[in-house]
Amino acid sequence: MEQAKVYFSDLRAPIGTNLLKKLEKLIRTAGMGEIDMEKKLVAIKIHFGEPGNLSFLRPNYAKVVADVVKSMGGVPFLTDCNTLYVGRRKNALEHMDAAYENGFSPFSTGCQIIIGDGLKGTDDVEVPVEGAEYIQTAKIGRAVMDADVFISLTHFKGHEATGFGGAIKNIGMGCGSRRGKMEQHNSGKPEVRQKKCVGCRQCAKQCGQDAISYGEDRKAFIDQDKCVGCGRCLGACNFDAIINRNSSANDDLNRKMAEYAKGVVDGRPQFHISLVMDVSPFCDCHAENDIPIIPDVGMFASFDAVALDQACADACLRQPVMPGSRLDQYLHTEGCEDHHDHFCNNFPETNWRSCLEHAEKIGLGTRNYELIEVK
Repeated sequence: MEQAKVYFSDLRAPIGTNLLKKLEKLIRTAGMGEIDMEKKLVAIKIHFGEPGNLSFLRPNYAKVVADVVKSMGGVPFLTDCNTLYVGRRKNALEHMDAAYENGFSPFSTGCQIIIGDGLKGTDDVEVPVEGAEYIQTAKIGRAVMDADVFISLTHFKGHEATGFGGAIKNIGMGCGSRRGKMEQHNSGKPEVRQKKCVGCRQCAKQCGQDAISYGEDRKAFIDQDKCVGCGRCLGACNFDAIINRNSSANDDLNRKMAEYAKGVVDGRPQFHISLVMDVSPFCDCHAENDIPIIPDVGMFASFDAVALDQACADACLRQPVMPGSRLDQYLHTEGCEDHHDHFCNNFPETNWRSCLEHAEKIGLGTRNYELIEVK
């Protein structure tokens, strides 16, 4: 596959400019204006952030993208699909309330919000995926698939199951309906190492399936029949008491995610934007955000989601570790293994490369890229 072009802009904003102007210049220079959007319905996939989390992308960035779409004659809307787990984005009404609370509205972004898989997360389309090895069909939110043009606007950050959350995760997992998310997560289910459990109950607070209970000894137990394998409890445990003994589970998740992303974008115009800032250790699905694990990096854009994720990851790995962060804490833990990779050190059981390798294999994009700086 030919080398993909990834465009980059740093976050310096001298007097006379600002980050919003720089983002518009970036996406126009990267070629978003080459897409025919005249009277087209344009889905802008974004994460609205779980209330309590403050590391999600500000609505101002979404407005820049929506305004560019409208200047090209398109009709944009912001979209995401409902979640599997406990929180305030598990049905469309709560999801939209959460989006409004976090500042996303037609007034702040210049476009409407549509929850892609409907009121209860059941309104989806089964999409065949050419070259897929792990799924039969991708279950994608109907509103996402009804759009004529697809744009992803991603907050690049760490993730407890996939290593990092980039464009492919935003597209593949984010556009999956509730049953689509369950299909991606069902490769492995965590269990509790009883000796390490201190009974803090943080894992149960994160479980949306009521799969975690406690015995008389206050030790957690995970009901494997109720568990859907979302992995939220893994990130919630500060005592390494919860593990996934299926060593291939995270890799399977990454590969399914890549196949879902291919189902979303195949056959229509696509464009992808990732902002590498506030790189929190966990997903924005958490109702909190820890301090960033590395300094802010910049803004990236490309027609190729695989190249975009690779470029963002490479840029992150060149950054120093943020003192006092979760990553710094791990590296100063006695007996820790330094994987020489920020994301693998953040969550040692993850392997983000498996996603990009599989994405390239099935034809979603290429890991080979040329980085072009936009001043």
